[in-house]
Amino acid sequence: MGNFYLYKIGEFLTKYLPLPASYALATFFSDCQYLLSKTDRQAVEYNLKIVLNTDRVPAAMVRHVFRYFGQYLADFFVMPKKLNKEFIKKYVEISGSEHLNEVLHQGKGGIILGAHVGNWEMGAAVLSLLGFPLTIVALAHKDARVNAFFNSHREFFGTTVIQTNLALRRCLEHLKRNRLIAILADRDFGHHGLAMNFLGRKAMIPKGAAFFSLKTGAPLIPAFFLRGSHNSFNFILGEPIYPPSVQPEGINDHEIKQFTNKYLYLIEDQIRQNPSQWLMFRRFDDNT
Repeated sequence: MGNFYLYKIGEFLTKYLPLPASYALATFFSDCQYLLSKTDRQAVEYNLKIVLNTDRVPAAMVRHVFRYFGQYLADFFVMPKKLNKEFIKKYVEISGSEHLNEVLHQGKGGIILGAHVGNWEMGAAVLSLLGFPLTIVALAHKDARVNAFFNSHREFFGTTVIQTNLALRRCLEHLKRNRLIAILADRDFGHHGLAMNFLGRKAMIPKGAAFFSLKTGAPLIPAFFLRGSHNSFNFILGEPIYPPSVQPEGINDHEIKQFTNKYLYLIEDQIRQNPSQWLMFRRFDDNT
């Protein structure tokens, strides 16, 4: 039911409201969610305590996470009428795009390594709008209408979407076609991740990014699309991380863990630098 209402709100924002009103409405719903959902509020507070290494987190900081999530949704819903090359030039500061060109020049494709920090959906749209051949791996929503709505927004600028249940074979195919594959690597929402030391706790971390890199030789490119001041954004694209040479039959959980440790600290650093923009509404070390 919650997903269906989310879909209807998004549809309303997209079709009828001007952008300032969309932000105002998003803030209102975010504050309602903060006040009404004790479970989400406690999970966010717990995560922030771990990230900040403190026993007390100001209520205002917890509320900011909810508001950032509301802004993330508003931006996502209005992307088709808001995002264009003029918007990017005016509001998005991009650093490191040369790394993408370097990777694509090698012909093996590349893996965009992201996290639930900032606005990863808009980051994907920006890359596609700038002409980069991008495929994203996305978790399917249970409601088919919500899933179709979200994927239509993701594909509006030319992004290709692969649902997680089809990711293995299709990601390998897309890398062979020298495309960029975007994967969020800070939380495993299925039952196929690896228990890793993350932010000082044991947490289930997806192994897809490391596996695809080891399997194909495609490098990883850390990418974080962060909200700045006055509705501006900072898009940080890090230097490529190249996998060690491993025979296909030698790719096991041990190899994947070793390679994952080479980039997981980068995600930890971004979360610690931008704790209110880590949009994680369950305890990140809840491995059930």
